[in-house]
Amino acid sequence: MAKISTAAFLMMWNDHLNRDTPDCHIRIADWLDKPAPTKVLLCHRGIGKSSTLAPYNACKFYNDSGYQILHQSESDPSARKISRATQSILRRHPLTKDILPPCKMDVERWNINYIDDLPDPLHSSMLAKGIMSNVTGSRADQVQNDDIEVPRNITTPELRGKLRERLDEQTHILKPGGERLFVGTPHTYDSIYTELIENGADVLIIPLFSKEKRFDSVKAGESYHVGFAPETVFIGIHKATELLEEGIHYQITGENIIFASDYDGIIDCYADVSWPERFTPEDILTRRKETRTINAWDSQYQLHAKPVVESRLDPDRIRLYEVEPNIIEANGEVTMMLGNTRIVGATAIWDPSAGKIKSDASAFTLLLTDAKGHLYWHVCKGLTGDLAVFGHNDQIVGGQVTQICDLVIKYNIPSVVIETNGIGGFAPNILRQAFKSRGISCGVIESHETRNKQMRILEALEAPLQSRFLWAHVSIADEDNSPVFGQMRDFNPEVSDQPDDYIDSLAGAILRTPIRIAKSVQKRTTTSDTITSWRPNNAQIKAKIKY
Repeated sequence: MAKISTAAFLMMWNDHLNRDTPDCHIRIADWLDKPAPTKVLLCHRGIGKSSTLAPYNACKFYNDSGYQILHQSESDPSARKISRATQSILRRHPLTKDILPPCKMDVERWNINYIDDLPDPLHSSMLAKGIMSNVTGSRADQVQNDDIEVPRNITTPELRGKLRERLDEQTHILKPGGERLFVGTPHTYDSIYTELIENGADVLIIPLFSKEKRFDSVKAGESYHVGFAPETVFIGIHKATELLEEGIHYQITGENIIFASDYDGIIDCYADVSWPERFTPEDILTRRKETRTINAWDSQYQLHAKPVVESRLDPDRIRLYEVEPNIIEANGEVTMMLGNTRIVGATAIWDPSAGKIKSDASAFTLLLTDAKGHLYWHVCKGLTGDLAVFGHNDQIVGGQVTQICDLVIKYNIPSVVIETNGIGGFAPNILRQAFKSRGISCGVIESHETRNKQMRILEALEAPLQSRFLWAHVSIADEDNSPVFGQMRDFNPEVSDQPDDYIDSLAGAILRTPIRIAKSVQKRTTTSDTITSWRPNNAQIKAKIKY
């Protein structure tokens, strides 16, 4: 039986499926055939590495029925995906459709031949296990580490150390002359991929764009050197991302770019996309809008291992204002104005605390939003005292809930979201009782947070800060009386026990924006029966249309 290259095997497989083989997959296949003790393949998200890795495995078994592979991923189910795909290709590929026994096979461990025909009956042709599973006693010609580095196993130095201990075990599993293959994307600055490359591993890196240049601020009409002719230009990250158009937003002269207007924020210029037919500008825009932080974009698509502790919560990027909202009734409509800006939505978050020493502050945040999506952090207050103080006949006469009542009345807040972790589990009923006693019409929404708080804060705050559409009232920026900006500057995503209660409440509000305002919280004294809301009309309207 003549041996065949992975590239040829892959093209035959794609022809069998009536699909084209992209150049980037041919490049990966050719590189996989290169012998090396340690190899690192870094591919951006969505490129379809499984579409080359599974055919590569099948080709290995076609060329050598005695070949043995240990395939490890971040978990057992993830590892079995490649194992299952390899089996499927072996049963369907024109060269290998008769190579496997006809019986049903396990996915975790299986053999090319019947056990009586195996050169090594003690060990399987393929074993698929999670990186944290026990594989002691296994043997392999190649150990594959497929996306073993994921957020849940590298968020702390301790977890990263445990991952490395598991990888060390692979040295004792490999046969003499065996290979270790690492495939994935970096998720941390302390990435195993970076360490392997620095130690001399053979590496192939395929980012989404092979050419890139970033600016943090540009002035209209000035020429900026890029070093190549940009084909795709983005500003912002996450929901604030915009795809700029040549001839409208910028002009290219040689390897320089001239912008039509000033911009203070992330400006990314790219060229040479890895797979033009699949990754169109529109598709890339969608992916960027779904990526919450610029470091996540850089690591998952441009394959840069970014330090998680880089300063990303820079309060100097917050714009300040000092006006108060004003509710106006005119022409049969209620409008909330913040200076000359019309406010169309609001989110109020309360993260209760008992106010004890070393506990978080009982943080209350009010976040307003306009029609353009700009965010206005108007209130960030630490409530004091007991949750409630009861007087005669169990009437609430004081405490944190009465302070919230005052804020709800002052700003016409339609609902308050309460984080019910810890002491917050008792707060919703007490706040409802306080609203009832004051005659306030305001909803109480219970929310139980389960996600990692540090990552939640980063994902919520980084995009508004980088794109500069987060505003704050001057009282929040007063560092003599407010600890908020200090918490932002000192925030470390790797530390779980730190003062971050105020910015955590802001993160919760941003992640829940917009909450549209449906009604006034107090009984109106006006004689009008039609004026009930200061937000723009959001009612559903049915209409018949004749074509």
